[in-house]
Amino acid sequence: MSINESDISIIIEPGETGMTARGALRRSHGVSQRLIRKIANSDGDGTGSLYINGRLALFKDRVKEGDEIRLVLPEEESWIEPQDIPLSVIYEDDTIIVVDKPPGIVVHPTKGHRDGTVANAIVFHMRKRGESYKPRFVSRLDMDTSGVLLIGKNSHAQNSLAKQGAAGTIEKIYIAVLEGNLEDDLPREGIIDLPVGLLAPDAPQRGVIPDGQPAQTAYEVIGYGADAGGFTVVYVRLLTGRTHQIRVHFAHYGHPVLGDTLYGQSSELIDRQALHAKSISFTHPVTGVQMELCSPMPADCDFGAFAPCEPLRGVVVNKYDILNGCVQVKGE
Repeated sequence: MSINESDISIIIEPGETGMTARGALRRSHGVSQRLIRKIANSDGDGTGSLYINGRLALFKDRVKEGDEIRLVLPEEESWIEPQDIPLSVIYEDDTIIVVDKPPGIVVHPTKGHRDGTVANAIVFHMRKRGESYKPRFVSRLDMDTSGVLLIGKNSHAQNSLAKQGAAGTIEKIYIAVLEGNLEDDLPREGIIDLPVGLLAPDAPQRGVIPDGQPAQTAYEVIGYGADAGGFTVVYVRLLTGRTHQIRVHFAHYGHPVLGDTLYGQSSELIDRQALHAKSISFTHPVTGVQMELCSPMPADCDFGAFAPCEPLRGVVVNKYDILNGCVQVKGE
């Protein structure tokens, strides 16, 4: 299957002969019922259409091996104002864009931040490329967290990636620098399984509370430092995606993220929380290729020399890998 901003093209395989175009698109190629319904009820002129072997067709039409289905997606325009803000693109094709978010910038316009966001930068970038789509953020990061952001360019990409997220097949790896020696209170590696929720209806802080949402954070200590009273460097893998989950879980054990003034205290080493979205792994929504896209650690998280731990599972981890490489620490 191939795709650009305005169409999806597939070739019918032997096992799909006799299906309706709707069935082939839905069951075999993951096109959402919502998108199909939107196009089926459209009146043309930019609202989407279906072609079989180059001829305008209906979703109830039957297909056979070798037929080409082309689904022209509805034209879209973003309401977000384009702004010429520096944008570091890690990867981009006609379906997705992955960017390296710097700290100190909000992902999407909100009441408190109506412009100057990553979304504003993407819309500017999009128009420079002559494209038109609504940025659909599959992953989000707090304002002061840096790293990898995954964005879909159309509803099909968003739907496919959302399903992967719900199934737990999108892997997000973070590097966090924590106050103190984590092994004073937790094993060197493990899973924190504690519910997270709002502490008060109008407060920004979350906490570990009995009636919170289930939240699981897998971690492994990979290094230590002695500066500023000592710190611990950990690899973190999110098993769930609650707001502030990493920050809340480690703060609960007395080891907040370094520089996190919401759950801990300011730091002489960094003027924001030392949390970086290192990598994201997922299946491409069109090609089916497994992708792993990475971001190097930003300069403000490089605190000089620290002592890497001996790897628990034979994984070679050193400072270069931590700051620049794309290290996967997989369970046995």
